Amino acid sequence: MSAVAQHRVVGIDIGGSGIKSAVVDVQTGEMVTERQRTDTPVESTPAAVAEIVAAQVRALGWDGLVGCTFPAIIKNGVARSAANVHKSWIGTNADEVFTASTGLDVTVLNDADAAGLAEVRFGAAKGVGGVVMLLTFGTGIGSALFMDGVLVPNTELGHLEIDGHDAETRAAASVRDREDMDWPHWAKRVQRYLSHVEALFSPDLFVVGGGVSKKADRWVPLLDLNTPIRPAELQNEAGIVGAALAAAERRGE
Repeated sequence: MSAVAQHRVVGIDIGGSGIKSAVVDVQTGEMVTERQRTDTPVESTPAAVAEIVAAQVRALGWDGLVGCTFPAIIKNGVARSAANVHKSWIGTNADEVFTASTGLDVTVLNDADAAGLAEVRFGAAKGVGGVVMLLTFGTGIGSALFMDGVLVPNTELGHLEIDGHDAETRAAASVRDREDMDWPHWAKRVQRYLSHVEALFSPDLFVVGGGVSKKADRWVPLLDLNTPIRPAELQNEAGIVGAALAAAERRGE
């Protein structure tokens, strides 16, 4: 294997609507192939998702390490929840399912954790020490927590109870769309949420991701926090890049 090939890993990002993948150079964070995308099956059972993952790996002609994000709490490769995928995933060893379907060594981690890894290594949090927190605002609120660049996995801070409500039911981007809120109105919701998180963790940096980060100029300036806040930089590539990084770091690449 060439020195270049040794630094390449396939990253796969499994979401509720789509499954995306590419080969990633884990030294630079760049995708070195075109991104593939397949719709997530309506019946997103382990067998159905594993079939798509295997097909994408074959299409890439790949026979090395694979990293894979998953919308769930992942403990030692096992899914302990299931967000926007079939509930039969709960209790399933996702590492083993994808390893069996691809015949390759697959590392699975939570999707927000993967995005956070990418931002810490190559994006908005690169070179930032101390406590860094990525929060993704989408259908819900995902979170990834880092201490001096080391991931604290499966934080699930979107489910903090604030004012008697699960936080993401008030401040997720989907809520802004559903309730047809303007940016200032929604920013007040985000302010309440981030102020609470700030009081609990005293972070050195917030990174905000999700689709709304592309319009950060519409709402981030409205926030009043002690913690610096930056929009995520890797956008739709973050999950793929972070998944590849996790696989490489697990195997010491």
